[in-house]
Amino acid sequence: MRWLSMQWLRELYARALARPDELMLQVGADGELLVARVRALMSALILLLPLVHGLSGGKTSEMLIGLGAAVVVNIAAQIWLALARRRRMYRWLPYATGTYDVTVTTGVLVLLAFGDRAAGLNSMVVWGFYLLAVAMTALRNDGRLTVYVGGLAIAQFGLLALVVLQGAQSPEQLMSIDYGTASASNVLQRLILLLLMTLLTGAVVFRMQRLIELSGNDGLTGLPNRSWLLQRMPGLYESLRRDGGSLTLALLDIDNFRRVNDAAGHLDGDRAIRHVAALLRGMLQEDEHVVRLGGQEFVLVLRCPIGSAWERVERTRRELATKPFAVERGNDSFTLTYSGGLASWPQDGSDTAALLGTADRRLQGAKHAGRNRVLARDL
Repeated sequence: MRWLSMQWLRELYARALARPDELMLQVGADGELLVARVRALMSALILLLPLVHGLSGGKTSEMLIGLGAAVVVNIAAQIWLALARRRRMYRWLPYATGTYDVTVTTGVLVLLAFGDRAAGLNSMVVWGFYLLAVAMTALRNDGRLTVYVGGLAIAQFGLLALVVLQGAQSPEQLMSIDYGTASASNVLQRLILLLLMTLLTGAVVFRMQRLIELSGNDGLTGLPNRSWLLQRMPGLYESLRRDGGSLTLALLDIDNFRRVNDAAGHLDGDRAIRHVAALLRGMLQEDEHVVRLGGQEFVLVLRCPIGSAWERVERTRRELATKPFAVERGNDSFTLTYSGGLASWPQDGSDTAALLGTADRRLQGAKHAGRNRVLARDL
């Protein structure tokens, strides 16, 4: 059990510090806009807190501090909301707004501490915004942001507590009728709560990433599936338009695959699918992908011109033919081959549907020409 828990913690830590993929970042961009809207709504509600504090008999100085801070917070919230509407352009925005959320909370506590040291450390209403800042990072789907915001909150509150406690000339300065007594033990408890909130939020982000991965993965081979292809390709086209580069889609179909199932059974048929998938995965270069559409069909997403892609796919086709697939029971083996059709972006299509349509037309041409071949142009 201890080994399992340590393994899970290591996996959580590695996931938290890993850069999310493009889909997670895109969903996180939508989350940033949602956070901005929630922040704007909460900022408007914050205007009520100093008024309620004043009506309940609180100090006038504290009410004025709270009111001034609420006005500043509302102005800033509208600025963040305007920037979040252009979220695709500002990848730094989540870190800037996370820093803002934590630092504003610390700033209000500092202002309270000037009037009442205990208020600066014991104000649960203000301190609670640390927890909200950490919790809202879950909507951005970036574990690195959760670790950053949680660590920043712990560091800032810990530093504030150190200054307040060390600066007190007498125990009476840490006592307050409204806020009780500020003490190192209370501060330690709140730091632990911040750490627990950071871990919990990190676990939520980890879980969301896993669910998205599982929804986009093929259960048999572990490869991305059709849903992954349709979700990710628009972002890839956008990147190519912005940064340049080449892209070729290769649609592959294992030839006469039914004979493997009929002769060896479905279990060996599944093994044959995994055999081909492993070979295709081995031919990939950086930022390239192999996708299983279903059955015996695969798609290769290759970051190279169509001529270079044809050479690589053709070389892998010949390699597959030299590696007979052995069934699990008996001495029979099968020589597996595939037919393929290639399509180049944007010459053969500007979107995934068009590219797959062109690649499928060429795949059918390869089949009609006798199978076990790859076509990069129409016959």
